[in-house]
Amino acid sequence: KQFRGYFHKADRQKGITGTNLLVFLERRLDNMVFRMGFANSRTEARQMVRHNHFMVSGKPVNVPSYLIKLGDEVQVRVGSRKVERILEAMETVARRGVPQWLEIDKTNFRGVVKTLPTREELTMPVKEQLIVELYSK
Repeated sequence: KQFRGYFHKADRQKGITGTNLLVFLERRLDNMVFRMGFANSRTEARQMVRHNHFMVSGKPVNVPSYLIKLGDEVQVRVGSRKVERILEAMETVARRGVPQWLEIDKTNFRGVVKTLPTREELTMPVKEQLIVELYSK
């Protein structure tokens, strides 16, 4: 149900529907937490978001599907900065790398969305045209 909703939003926007869909999925809070290096997997990021470890632009958010906007700041809450899983993930993010469209400040446990990602910057091995064909029926 939720995926279909993302598809319809992507379809109504200007541009290529498949690319819009991938950008919507990339902008989810749980994915952003993973991309910024505060979690080792998207599943772990989702659970951390549900457990209220993060704030978006100064406000606590515990909804994994929350859509991050351009310029939003994702920050680890002060009380959560000693959580072992977050500290471990921040150490290992160097191997995985942080996308160029994100700006990370490890010392202050925060990241900012500088620009929205382009299709070339998205590394998901997905043939979005097949998804568009399926949901266009």
